Amino acid sequence: MSIARVTEVIARSTKSFDDAIQDGVERATQTLENVTSVWIQDQTLDIKDNKIVGYKVAMKVTFVLK
Repeated sequence: MSIARVTEVIARSTKSFDDAIQDGVERATQTLENVTSVWIQDQTLDIKDNKIVGYKVAMKVTFVLK
């Protein structure tokens, strides 16, 4: 039997949502072992002077406990 845990990660990029997701996954896998999936829960934009200045993603990272 396997037991999994879910933790929330919020990542931001000035380039794109894809870049924010990649950065978040890379950082999560540096700290967490046995990552099996990521669910993108939310995406938001940061706006300044009527321009997009940031892309944020909130993701749920699932990993199996040892």
